Amino acid sequence: SFQKFIKNFNFDLLCTDLLYVCFRDTWDPFQLNPIGAEKERKRTCFQVAQYLVAVIIGLAVLTSAVVAKGALLVLSTLSSPTSMRTPREQQFYMLMLVFCLVCPNVLVFIKSLWRCAFKSFVKPNLRTMAFICAIECLVSLGTSVLVLVVMPQFDVLTNLFISGGVCIVSAILQIAFRLQRETWKIVFPLCSLILTVAGYCLLGIDYYVRVTSKVDRQSGDCYIYIGIGILSSLLISLCWWENPLQATNRMQGTLKELDGFRDFVFVISSILRIIVIGAVYLFYHVLLVDSIEWSDFSLKNKDWELLQTGLGLLFLQAFCAAACHWFGVVACKIHSVKMSFALPVCCTGPAVLLLGLILFITQAQELDGAKHGSITEFCGSLAYLSHKNTTPMILLEITRSICRTSLNSYYLQWPFSMLALEGVCMWSGFVTCTYYVWKIKVQRIERTSQLFVRRLYESAFIDLSLLLNTKMKVPRAKTQESNDDIQNCVIYLCATMWHETYDEMLKILTSMFRLDRYRGDPKEEHKDCFDFECHIYVDDAFMKEKGTDKRLVNSYVNDLIQVVIEVYRVFTNKEPDDVSIIETPYGGRLMFVMPEGNMLYVHLKDKSLIRNKKRWSQIMYLYYLLGYKGYIAKNPQKHQLDLRRESMISLDGETFILPQYDNDNKRKFISDDNTYILALDGDTDFHPKAVILLVDRLRMYENVGAACGRIHPTGMGPMVWYQKFEYAVGHWLQKTAEHVFGSVLCSPGCFSLFRGSALMDDNVLKRYTTTASQAAEYVQYDQGEDRWLCTLLLQQGWRVEYNAASDAYTNSPQEFKEFYNQRRRWGPSTLANTLDLLHSGGETVKRNTSISRLYIFYQMFTVGSSILGPASVTLMIAGAFQFVFKIAGTLSIIIASVPPVFYIIICFVCKPNTQITIAAIMSVLYAFLMTASFFSIIGDMVMQETFLTPTGVFLISMAIMYMVTAILHPEEFGMIVYGLMYFICIPSGYLLLTIYSLVNMHIVSWGTRESNKGEGEAKKNHNVMCDRNCKLCCWDMKIQITQETEMLHQITSQFVNQAPPHPTSDQGTSQQTASNPENLVSPSVTQEPAVEDAKKLPTDKPDGYGTKNPKVAFNHIRYFLYSVHKTLKKIFQEEFLKKLTYANMKRNLQEQIRSSLRLRCEDDLREELVLMLTDTLNRELSDVGPEDVLEQTQLELLQNTLATQARHILKANNMKRLEKRVKLAIEKTLTAPQVQRLDEGENDFWIKLLDRYLTPIVDTKAHLEEVTRELKSLRNKAVFLYFIINVLWVVATFFLQAIGNDVISIKIPKYYTNGTLSGEVLKVEPLSLMFLLSFAILLLIQFLAMLYHRYRCTFCTHHTITSY
Repeated sequence: SFQKFIKNFNFDLLCTDLLYVCFRDTWDPFQLNPIGAEKERKRTCFQVAQYLVAVIIGLAVLTSAVVAKGALLVLSTLSSPTSMRTPREQQFYMLMLVFCLVCPNVLVFIKSLWRCAFKSFVKPNLRTMAFICAIECLVSLGTSVLVLVVMPQFDVLTNLFISGGVCIVSAILQIAFRLQRETWKIVFPLCSLILTVAGYCLLGIDYYVRVTSKVDRQSGDCYIYIGIGILSSLLISLCWWENPLQATNRMQGTLKELDGFRDFVFVISSILRIIVIGAVYLFYHVLLVDSIEWSDFSLKNKDWELLQTGLGLLFLQAFCAAACHWFGVVACKIHSVKMSFALPVCCTGPAVLLLGLILFITQAQELDGAKHGSITEFCGSLAYLSHKNTTPMILLEITRSICRTSLNSYYLQWPFSMLALEGVCMWSGFVTCTYYVWKIKVQRIERTSQLFVRRLYESAFIDLSLLLNTKMKVPRAKTQESNDDIQNCVIYLCATMWHETYDEMLKILTSMFRLDRYRGDPKEEHKDCFDFECHIYVDDAFMKEKGTDKRLVNSYVNDLIQVVIEVYRVFTNKEPDDVSIIETPYGGRLMFVMPEGNMLYVHLKDKSLIRNKKRWSQIMYLYYLLGYKGYIAKNPQKHQLDLRRESMISLDGETFILPQYDNDNKRKFISDDNTYILALDGDTDFHPKAVILLVDRLRMYENVGAACGRIHPTGMGPMVWYQKFEYAVGHWLQKTAEHVFGSVLCSPGCFSLFRGSALMDDNVLKRYTTTASQAAEYVQYDQGEDRWLCTLLLQQGWRVEYNAASDAYTNSPQEFKEFYNQRRRWGPSTLANTLDLLHSGGETVKRNTSISRLYIFYQMFTVGSSILGPASVTLMIAGAFQFVFKIAGTLSIIIASVPPVFYIIICFVCKPNTQITIAAIMSVLYAFLMTASFFSIIGDMVMQETFLTPTGVFLISMAIMYMVTAILHPEEFGMIVYGLMYFICIPSGYLLLTIYSLVNMHIVSWGTRESNKGEGEAKKNHNVMCDRNCKLCCWDMKIQITQETEMLHQITSQFVNQAPPHPTSDQGTSQQTASNPENLVSPSVTQEPAVEDAKKLPTDKPDGYGTKNPKVAFNHIRYFLYSVHKTLKKIFQEEFLKKLTYANMKRNLQEQIRSSLRLRCEDDLREELVLMLTDTLNRELSDVGPEDVLEQTQLELLQNTLATQARHILKANNMKRLEKRVKLAIEKTLTAPQVQRLDEGENDFWIKLLDRYLTPIVDTKAHLEEVTRELKSLRNKAVFLYFIINVLWVVATFFLQAIGNDVISIKIPKYYTNGTLSGEVLKVEPLSLMFLLSFAILLLIQFLAMLYHRYRCTFCTHHTITSY
C-alpha cells in the first residue's frame, strides 16, 4: 500500500487543480443561490396555529374532565339509598359505577397484553411483582370502597370535595424526602398536609351539625362512613407512591428493574384490580346490606329509558376520562403544560361546583322554588313531585342531593359554610401538593413514561390522577445522572459520494451548511445540546490522465470543491476562512471550517489505495470516528497534544485551540451512547429539524440503535411519479406496521441516525467488515449494505425506529433502466436479510425486547405474500382478462400466465439491456390492460347499479383505505395523485421487476452511476513552454514550466542527488498564515532522526519502498513529500494567496466584522467598524491594483493599522471588551489556506486500517469464475423456488376455478345504491378469493397499524414542527 500511495498519488494536482476553484476573481462576483439556502423563519400562521391548538387542547382537557367527574357524581347520586329512585334503578346505576371503575383497568390490560405479545417477554422478579400487585390491590380496595360504599351515602357536594384527600401520602413523602430544590418550597407540601387534615376535620364538624340539627333525618351511622372514607382516601393515595421515590435515590434498583417487566405486571395487576372491585361490590351489596335482587337485572322494553340513561352516563364517564388522560398527555407533549394541562385540571373541581350550583338555581326556578318562603320548604316540596327517567330527573336528583346539606337545616344554616370551607381546603391541598407541575420542563419530544409515572389513570378522580401522576422532575438534578435530562451529544454527518452531479452535491452541501447555521458557534451552548462534524467520503475520486497514465482527481471532485466554495459564499458572502489540504494514505483530505466554526472534511478516496463502494466507505468512517477518534478522546494520554499544531496565537497573544481539535477534546466528555452517526447519501436534502427529531428518538429510548425518517424521492417523469406513491405507501403502511408491531427492518443509508455504542457492539461493526466470499454473502452484504447493518443491530438486541416527521429528500432513478438496476440490487438483498432474521428468529427474540414471536410470524406472512407477489399479480391480470374480455376464468389464468413465462425465458437467454427493453414494452402493454380494467370495473358498477360487486368492493375499499391514509398525512396528501400511475404499473413493479431481479441475481455490480466522468480526458494546458514528466524515486510528477518558472525544473533536479532535511515527524505540520508567505507551504520544523532512518535502508532495495517496516516506509513518504513541497511552493503560492487580493480582502473584511458582531445591540458599532475599517483599507491600499497580492511588509503594516483603528473605535464606544473578537476577524481576513500533513499517530492508524480491512480486493481469475458459478447456482435455486411456489398457487386457483363457482364461492346479497335488496346474489369467485387472501389481508393489517401510529404521533412533533 505504501508503494501504491507513492507511485499513484499526485499531490500537485490535489493542490493546484482543487484550489484554483477556491477563490474567485474580482471580475466574477456572481454566485448561484441554491434552493433552501435562505434562513428559515417562523411563519406567523404556524405560530397562530400553535397557540390555537394549545387553547383547543386546554378546553378539551377541561371539558372532558368536567364531564367525567360530573357523570361519576350523578351516578353516585342516582345509586344513593336516599335518592328518589326505586331500588331496582339504584341497583342498575350502582352496576354502572362498577363498570366505570373497571373500564380503565380493561384498557390497561389490553394495551399491556399487546405490548407483551409484540415485545419480548422479560421474566419478572416475583418479589417486586408481589409488592407492586399488593399496592395495586390496596389502591383498588380504597377506590371501590370510596366510590361504591361511601359516596352513595353522602350528598353530591361532599362527594365532590372528599376526593381531594387522595394527595395526603404524596405530601407526606415530599416532606419526608425533602424533594424541594429550594428549602423554602417545603412550605407547599406542608400546607397541603395541613389543609387536607383541616378539610377532614371540617367534614366531621359539618356532619355533626347535620346529625344534631336533624337535617334530612341524618342518622349517626354517617360517622362510620366518614371514617371509612378517610381510610379509603389514604389507601387511594398509595397509588402514586412511585412518583416521590423516583425523584430520589431510594429504591432506584427496584424501579429500574420494574421498567423491564412493567407490562407484564400491569397485565396481572389490572386483573387483580378488577377482581377486587367485583369483590367489594358483591361483599357490600350482597352480604352486608343485601340490596341486590338478581331478577331485577333482566331488563324489558319498558326499561329502555333506564338503560339509555345508565349506559349514557357510563359512556360519558368512561370515554371522557380516557379522553382527558389522552389530551393531558398531548398538552404536555406540545409544551403547553401550564395553559393546556395544569390550569384546566386544577379548574375541574371549581368548574363542576359552578355547574352544579347553576343547575340547582335554574331547577329551583323551574320547580317554583321562588314561591316558597325558605329553602327548607323548597327542599320539602321535592318529595311530592312526580318524576320520570328523563334528563330533568337527573337535575331533580342533583337538587335533591344538595338539599341534604346543612342548607336545609330548620335551625342553623351557617354550618353550610363549613362544607364550603371544606371544599376550599381540599382543593387548595391538592393544588399545593402538585405545585411542581407548574414549573415542569418538557423536552421537545418526550416519552409518556418521562411525563407520567404510571400508565394507568384513575377514572373516578381523573383530575387529581393527572396531576399526582405527573413526574417530579425538579429534584432530579441532585442525582448523578438522569434519563430525563438532555445529555450533550456529538453527531457525525457522514455522506458517501459516488459520481453525483453538481446539483446533487449542491443539495447535500446546502443541508450541511443549514445545520451549521442552526447550530451556531460550537463554543456556545445551544438549546439542543449537540456538536457536529461533517464528513464527505468521495469514492473513485481519481482518474488516469490520457497518454501519461497519471492518477489525477476527476471532474467530480472539481465539481464538489466548486459546490463547497459556492455554498460558503451564499451563506456568508465571503471567502472561506480556514481551508486546509491534507495528504493521507487513502488519497487526500480537504478540511474546511464552516461559517459558524463547525468542521467539514472531504475525504478523497483513491480506489488503487483503498476499497471503493459504499459499505467500505462506511467501515472507513466508522472505524475512524468511533474507533480512532473515540479512543483518542477517551485516552488522551495515548496522544500527547502538540500546541504548535493544535493551537494558534491571535494578535493579542491569546492561544486558541483550532476548531477541529476542540471538537475532539469535547468528545472525551460524551459517552458512546450519545455519539451518533448520521449516514447520508451524496444527494440527500434535509433540514435541521429532521436531524433533531431523529436525535430525540435516540435520546428518549436507550435501546434504539438506529432511527430513520420519511424519505421523499425527487425528480421528474413517470418513473419518479411511480416511486413517489411507492415510497409514500411504503412509509405510510409498511414502515409504520414494522414500527408498531416490532422494529423497522431497514434504516435507509440515505438518511439514518445510528447510535455509536450500538455500532460498536459485539457482532455488529466487526462482522460488518466481513469480505464476501460466497454467493449468498455477495447478495446479502454488498447489494444492500444498509439493510444488512440493520439486521446485525436487530440480532444484537437493538431497536430500529421510524419517525414520520423527519423528512429527507433524495434523487430517485428517472430512467426505466436505472430503476430496474437499482431494484435488482434491493430485491434479493431484502429477501436475503429478512430470511436471515427469520432464521435466527428464536435467538433474536431472546436478545431483542422489541421483537416477539408474533412479530416474527408477521414477517413470515409478509415474506410469504412477497414471494406470492408474481402469482397474485398474475391472478389479478387474469381477473382483468376475465372482466374486460368476458373470458372464462380458467382460460384467463392460462392467458395471464403466458407473458411471465415468456419474460422468464427472455431473462435467461438475453442480455440485461435487452431484458429491460422488453420489460419496458411489456409494462406499457400491461398499463393499457390495467387502465381498461379500471374503467371496466367502474362501468360494471354503473350497469349493475351497485358497487357491492366483488371487484367493486375491493376497488372502493382500497381507494377509501388509501384516501384515509393520505388524509391522516395531510402534508403528503398530494401523493394520492400518483396513485393511478402506481395502480397501472403494478404488473411491472411486482411481476416483471421480480422476475428480472431474480434471474439477474448473479450480477453483483452496482448498476447505477457506473461512469467515471472525465476518465481518460487529457488536461488542457495553455501558455506552456515546456511539459515535462519526472519520476522522483517512484513519485510520478507532471511539471509544467512557463517562462516565469523555468528555474523550478533545475531545483527539482537537485532533489534526486541531494537529500534535504526532512519535515517534522510525528506531529509537525506546516500551518502558516499569509503574514509569512515565504513559508506558506514549507515545513516549519525539521527532524534529523528521520533523515538517519532514511539512510539506514537496505542496500538491496535502493528505493526503500519494498520494506515492510511501517516506520521506515513512512519516513520515505515524508522525505519525498518534502521534495514535492519545495518544488511546488511557488506554483501554488499564486493560487493560495488569491484570497489576499485587494478586492477579495475588502469584501471579506466587511463580512468578517458582520459575522463577529451579531447582537442587535451591536448594530451601530458593527456598521461603524465596517465603514471605518473599509475606509482605512482603501486609504492604505490606494496604490494597489485589484488583482495584486500584498507583500509581507504590506500585510504586516495593514494588519497593525486595521487593529489600531479598530481599537480606537471600540474605545470611543466603550466596547473594549469586543477587541479580541474584532482582532480575530481581522486576522481571519489575512489568513490563507494551509497545506497540512497527518500526525504520525493518525497516519499509522490509516495504514493499519487499510492493511487490515480496506486493502483493494484483487481477485484471481479462477476465484472470479468460481464466484460467478456459485452466484448462478444460487440464482437457479432461487428462481426455481419462486417458480414452484407461484406455480402451485396459480395451479390451485386454476383447479378451484375449474370446479365451478357453485361449489366454491362466497355469496353476497346484492343491494342497490338506495339500500334496497335486489333479490340477486353476487358470487366471489375463487380467482378473486385467492387474490384477496394473498394481498388484502396484509394491507388491512398494515392499515390498522397505521391508524395506531397516527394516533400515537398526531401531536408528538407539533411543537418541533412549529419551532423552526
